[in-house]
Amino acid sequence: MGRVILEVIVDALFDSLKVLPFLFLMYVLIELLEHRTNISKNKNILRGGLAPLLGAAAGIVPQCGFSVMAAKLYDKRLIRTGTVLAVFFATSDEALVLLLSSGNGEKAFSVMPLVAILFAVAAAAGYLCNALFRRESLAELGENEEICGARCGHDHEKDSALRQYLIHPLLHSLEIFLYIFAVNIAFGFVMHYAAGAIDHFLRSGKWLQPLIAAAVGLIPNCASSVVVAQTYVLGGLSFGGFVAGICANAGLGFVILFRNTKKLGRALALMGVMYAVSVAVGYAVLSLSAVFGW
Repeated sequence: MGRVILEVIVDALFDSLKVLPFLFLMYVLIELLEHRTNISKNKNILRGGLAPLLGAAAGIVPQCGFSVMAAKLYDKRLIRTGTVLAVFFATSDEALVLLLSSGNGEKAFSVMPLVAILFAVAAAAGYLCNALFRRESLAELGENEEICGARCGHDHEKDSALRQYLIHPLLHSLEIFLYIFAVNIAFGFVMHYAAGAIDHFLRSGKWLQPLIAAAVGLIPNCASSVVVAQTYVLGGLSFGGFVAGICANAGLGFVILFRNTKKLGRALALMGVMYAVSVAVGYAVLSLSAVFGW
C-alpha cells in the first residue's frame, strides 16, 4: 500500500512539473499583453482570424502544457471559445510519443492520419464556434490587470520589472501547479485501482468503443491518453475508437477551467461539446474503415 501511494505521488509530481514551465511562460505572456504597448497592438494574433488555426497547430505538439496555457488565457477572457476548443481538440498529450515508440510499425504509421484528423477537427470546430459566437466579448487588455491587482493585493504598475515579469508570474504558476498536483494525485489513485475496469470497457464491442474511449479521454489527467493509446497499440481498440478517445483528450486544460467554480456551467458545456464531437468523429472513422476495409 505504501509503495502504491509513493508511486502515485511521484508520477503525479512528475506530470505536474512538466506543466510548470508552460504555466510560467503563460503568465509572463499575460503580463506582456497587459503592459507592453507593442505587443498589445498585435493582440489579434491571439484573437484574430488565424487564432483557431494557430491553436490547432499548437495543440498538435505532444505536450499537455499548451492546453493549460489556452485554458488560463480563456479563463481570463483573452482568447475566444473557438480558439480554446481548437487547442483542446488538437491535444494528444502522450499518445503520439507512445505510438512512435511502440515498436509496432503499423501503429506508428497511424500517427500521420491521427494528426491530420485532429488538426482538421480542431480547426473546423474552432472556426465554427467563433463564427457562432462572433459577438463574444473579450477582456480589454488592462482589465485583467485591475482584477489581478485587486485579488493579489498589489498594483502591478508600481512593481519593478523583476517582480512584474518574474516574481508575480512565478507565484501564480506555483499556485496553479499545487492545484494540478492535487488533482493528479486524486486521479492517479483512480487510474491505478480502476485501470483493469477501464481496459475492459475499452475492449468492448467495436461500435461501442467511441462512446467509451471518448469518456476515458475526457479524464483530465495524462494517464487517460496513455491508457487509450496503449490499448490501441495492444490491439484492444479500433482506430475509430482510438481517434475518439484522443480527440476528446484535452490534457489538463479542464483542470484549469473547473477551478473557476463560478463558470462550472461553461466548463461542462465545453466538455459536452468535446465529447459529442469526438464520438461523432470516432463513428465517422469507423464507418469509413468499414466501407474501405481499412
